Amino acid sequence: MSDKTDNLFAKPKAALPFSFDESVAEVFPDMIKRSVPGYTEIINNISKFAGRFVTSNSNCYDLGCSLGAASLAMSAGIEKTGAKIIAVDNSSAMLERCRHHIDAFKHKTPIELQLGDVQKISIQNASMVALNFTLQFIAKEERLNLLENIYQGLNSGGLLLLSEKVSFSDDNIDDLLIELHHQFKKENGYSDLEISQKRNALENVLLPETLEHHINRLKSAGFSSVSCWMQNYNFVSIIAIK
Repeated sequence: MSDKTDNLFAKPKAALPFSFDESVAEVFPDMIKRSVPGYTEIINNISKFAGRFVTSNSNCYDLGCSLGAASLAMSAGIEKTGAKIIAVDNSSAMLERCRHHIDAFKHKTPIELQLGDVQKISIQNASMVALNFTLQFIAKEERLNLLENIYQGLNSGGLLLLSEKVSFSDDNIDDLLIELHHQFKKENGYSDLEISQKRNALENVLLPETLEHHINRLKSAGFSSVSCWMQNYNFVSIIAIK
């Protein structure tokens, strides 16, 4: 099962909401590499965070695991014994391909795949949780409940890594970083038509918020140590420690 080049929006098409269906799953590695600045750096550092935070005989969660990149990164970095990674996604198409990706790469920590809603997963005995570009697809009014659930399931000293596309309260900055993101996509081979059509498909599906909003919500959920550790244009990654 090979991954293909993302040309889903290369031709004019009816404006339908973006969905993680089989067509997206088939091109997802190419799509995210060419669409999300800093994605590779985030994945590489997930391994380093896992090496520091994952404890023996604990659970790690990859919520909204897509094709398992964060799960594999955690597995590569975990140094303690008895740990397990639980990877959850609500798209059967993504999870099927995730299984093939995980089987194709050597990983020393067991990875258990679950088809399900990340908002309904019971988080238990967790030393690390990854929400890698997942929260942005959840209704804003439901995001605090998910973060509170994660906080309750994390052991003391546990880590939540949250990566998101963000917006900015300053319109000049917001417009500039959106334009730079579009330039990044063009430099990676996307046409104006592809950029426009994908943006329309994601409207009302991917709902960004400001970095400040994310940090304040994490603190409201109970996390005392919260910081943005990486930003690339309008994409950020945040660490929150219980």
